[in-house]
Amino acid sequence: MPDYRIGAGGWGYFRIPGAYPLEAYSRAFDFVEVNSTFYQTPSPEVVDSWVRKVPKGFTFSVRCHRDLTHRYMLAPTFRSCTLLEEGIEICRRLGSRLLVMETPRSFDPNRAIKGIYDLLSSVPLDDMRLVWEIRWGAPGDELVRLMQEFNVVHCVDLSKESGPAYRSDILYSRLFGHGYHNLYQFDDEELIEIDSRVRDSGSESMYLSFHGGRMYKDAARLKVYCNEGRFPRVTKHNGIEALREILLEDARFPAGKRDLMSSQGWKVIDVTGDRRVHASMVLERLEEGIYQNVEDVVRVLGQIVDKENMRGME
Repeated sequence: MPDYRIGAGGWGYFRIPGAYPLEAYSRAFDFVEVNSTFYQTPSPEVVDSWVRKVPKGFTFSVRCHRDLTHRYMLAPTFRSCTLLEEGIEICRRLGSRLLVMETPRSFDPNRAIKGIYDLLSSVPLDDMRLVWEIRWGAPGDELVRLMQEFNVVHCVDLSKESGPAYRSDILYSRLFGHGYHNLYQFDDEELIEIDSRVRDSGSESMYLSFHGGRMYKDAARLKVYCNEGRFPRVTKHNGIEALREILLEDARFPAGKRDLMSSQGWKVIDVTGDRRVHASMVLERLEEGIYQNVEDVVRVLGQIVDKENMRGME
């Protein structure tokens, strides 16, 4: 039976009154990608405290420090080796074997294969698995061979790509969607497609790490779908009232149609009890103009819907 785990990038924003975020998070999910290690190396005492806050069977993956990937660009320097060893040690203390590397779009690793080979050869990996998200683009044949030699997992965003460059016993995906600056929420069809790609991978272990503005809700909705075959509601109301609900969260006025499409269109709302869409599908029906508040938007959309219903009755 494949091991299929769904979680998010970090627990810092998972807030429940009276509960430590990681403890609360671990009651909802069985997997997390540790995000803070990308910015700062924690002390062993802090790492050990994380283990004590989660139940048995909970799984961590760890992001390696950004200096390794963004400053030294995986060059075989003394500091690079130290950072890689520190990341591996954090994994071991957490009982994890997944160390996540994210290299920037500006770095083409196909041009640095010898240096990367020397770096990976210099640090004993043993049973540790490097998970590598290459933001520059698809790895070339020589880089693929290097990654396979060191048993590296090729990480891709399954919301944008069909799968990694090569099959592995582990599938790992960091999910960002199609928004600007990670502001995105997945609709039902997108989550179904992601789940289908995971199940078609043939991997023994599959990990999905959601990121972005609604990452906990997205992860939770996919877990419900996997367990129950249905998606839970996103908003309390349907249709235009659901749009009112999400606009009241943080929409700024006065605003034009384009402003609202940009700042609010990425959110998902319930249009009926069993159908959810991006708010952009409702907002695109809005007339051009400047709106002073949420009620202005709701009123104009209500008039448009009424006219469409009247035409349907003629």
